[in-house]
Amino acid sequence: MALDNENPLILSASELPTRKQRRKNKELSSKQHAVKDMLSSKLCSADPFDLSDSSDTDSNDSVEPIDEMEIYDLIAPISDPEHPLSLESLGVVKLQDVHLVSPNDLTNPAALSRVLVELTPTVSHCSLATVIGLGVRVRLEQALPPSYRVEVKIKKDTHSQADEVNKQLSDKERVAAALENENLMSILRTMMKTCTE
Repeated sequence: MALDNENPLILSASELPTRKQRRKNKELSSKQHAVKDMLSSKLCSADPFDLSDSSDTDSNDSVEPIDEMEIYDLIAPISDPEHPLSLESLGVVKLQDVHLVSPNDLTNPAALSRVLVELTPTVSHCSLATVIGLGVRVRLEQALPPSYRVEVKIKKDTHSQADEVNKQLSDKERVAAALENENLMSILRTMMKTCTE
């Protein structure tokens, strides 16, 4: 099988955002660490599509904020379906393209936070852009609390069929149908394996 992009640009580790850089600028509270630990243990299960975790130990009286960096940390290690590299190292996901809009009152159970992730394909004709977007969307929808609404889009002017891909990624019925396809689920599980290490 011929690859769409046999020689992708690979970013060096020094060019990638890290939690360590952020900690130098801002000290994280122990509650934020608890959220990250909870997300990591919940997200990095053997099967990232297993929704059977019924242990809901969070109390409603303690609201712990999730920021763009934590969302980025959830999706950065996802591997590219064509290359044995992460979406982060290929520059497909970038911290500056993760947007979070949280409600003013986090204690209101009806308040929704909105997450927008803009993907930058490695080539403008990437045939797997929809699969990559689906992987990012599924990862976030299953990892984040139910009060988060996730939208994944192709960044403007980075793909020749961005409108079509965005339409597919935003259509809940198409996404649900895609997740019933066993071949596609196998690809997504392979992409998510790097998240369980």
